[in-house]
Amino acid sequence: SKRADMPFVPVNCGALTQTLAESQLFGHKKGAFTGADKDHKGFFEVANGGTLFLDELGELDKNLQVKLLRFLEAGEIQRLGESQPITVDVRVISATNKDLRQMVADGHFREDLLYRLNMFHVHLPPLRDRREDIPDLARHALARHAKRPVEAVAHLLTPDALHVMLAHEFKGNVRELVNAMEYAWIVSG
Repeated sequence: SKRADMPFVPVNCGALTQTLAESQLFGHKKGAFTGADKDHKGFFEVANGGTLFLDELGELDKNLQVKLLRFLEAGEIQRLGESQPITVDVRVISATNKDLRQMVADGHFREDLLYRLNMFHVHLPPLRDRREDIPDLARHALARHAKRPVEAVAHLLTPDALHVMLAHEFKGNVRELVNAMEYAWIVSG
């Protein structure tokens, strides 16, 4: 897309600190709160022209959900301590492992935000339901941890190792597989 060479800013919503999340996402003006000793661009401004990836969206505080909805509706953000909104051009992609529809029913997620974000839904089945991907993902993860091309490490995954991986449930999904490959690389060295 036209955003291919523009910033890609991944944000783990579960790791945003409750007290600073608004500043982290939308920025702040110097003096907006104790410790704000200079102007700060939030993730939305940093991603201007590009893409903001909101991972673990189901962890986002309800107050921030309102501000995210405002951005999606108007294309504007407002830094803490400023009275004028700022227009930014950001594509938002989000992901979650939570059932947002159930969260809406339970009152933990805004229904209007769900519908606004769910314009193009991609369901990625858990790894245990697409076992054919395990060998390639394992080789890629091993190569990444070894900092070598896949071809240089592919032989390290023996048929017996792949058989064990194919039989494993991977309840932790791809992250569990990646962590297993990192562990394997560390203990093999």
